[in-house]
Amino acid sequence: MSWTIPNILTLLRIVLIPVLVVVFYLPVQWAHEVSAAIFGIAALTDLLDGYLARRLQQSSIFGAFLDPVADKLMVAVALVLLVQDNPSPLFAIPAAIIIGREIAISALREWMSEIGARTKVAVSIIGKLKTTIQMIAILLLLFKKPLGGVPVHEVGLVLLYIAAALTLWSMFVYMHAAWPMLSGKTANPSGDGA
Repeated sequence: MSWTIPNILTLLRIVLIPVLVVVFYLPVQWAHEVSAAIFGIAALTDLLDGYLARRLQQSSIFGAFLDPVADKLMVAVALVLLVQDNPSPLFAIPAAIIIGREIAISALREWMSEIGARTKVAVSIIGKLKTTIQMIAILLLLFKKPLGGVPVHEVGLVLLYIAAALTLWSMFVYMHAAWPMLSGKTANPSGDGA
């Protein structure tokens, strides 16, 4: 592993995961605000590491592997915390959709990579929009308290449902792109007969 700025930012995102969990459960009044701040910092490192990797020409195989893993871990952990804090189908359903989609698409990308067709399921604009709305939703839900008359928690929940809908849409786009290979209608690009 090379200790580049983008890789350090990605590792920081992973280090912030247990910090988020500990702060979230602290029996203090400011736990929600600080949890939201930690998640916000993690989301910013996600924006920065990709930008800096391109800008500084510090892209690496390690970074390409670890960046999406760090993102999915942070989102999954935050969603689990939110469902535990709000134990109802209202929270569990979008969280299950988002986490389930991440597992399914990660497996699909790994399989497509093995057969040499990874570019068929590259990140789309819908996926990027979904990620942005999802990050904002989680940030607001972690913050929880109204801010300047804005019902932060309720806005966050609406955005979480929008993110879940975009999650399903982007999953459909990826599955549609991969379907010819999944169904055996297209020859395996790698030629290994898998």
